[in-house]
This record gives sequence, C-alpha cells and structure tokens, in this order.
Amino acid sequence: MSLAFGGRGEAMSRPSIPPVVYVPTLHEDDGTTRVRMQRMRDDTTALFVYSALDRLQDQYGDDAGWVLLRADTLDDLYAGMPFDLLFLDRELSPAKAG
Repeated sequence: MSLAFGGRGEAMSRPSIPPVVYVPTLHEDDGTTRVRMQRMRDDTTALFVYSALDRLQDQYGDDAGWVLLRADTLDDLYAGMPFDLLFLDRELSPAKAG
C-alpha cells in the first residue's frame, strides 16, 4: 500500500497511517543525523516512511539509519523540513535505493 499527500502550499490532510513509522536517516560528515528526503523527477521533495523496520531495510539496506517517530509528530517534522509528498511503505526506484 502506498499513499501520498501534498505539502507546501496545501493544508496537510491526515491519511490513515500507523501510530508510529520508521523514517530513514542520513549521517552527515559533521556528526549530525538528519531525516532522509528524496528529490523526485518533477523536483518535488518526498518523505518515505515505513510501517515496519524490515520494509525500510528492504529499500535502504540492513545498515541504513532510521528513527522511529510517532505519526502525530510528522507535522512537527514538516514544519522544520517541509516536503511535498509523504509515501507510506513505498518502494524506491532502483536508482534511489541503497
């Protein structure tokens, strides 16, 4: 199952998502960790979240960084790091995986 909803410039509607989601992260050279966003072909920014850790690892690999977030904190994440699309349990294209 995949779902997406709009971000910037639109009111964010709350689709049915699990109470917690696994969110991929990146570890930066300066030691900070940030949420991993994906740039889409149409230049929009997407946040991919997963309902189970194994689903995230299927897309990003077993060693991928992640954070477990309550679904009700996604609005806070959006406020600090706006994104255009939110995808739940969506497969990455082969070029974006890993």
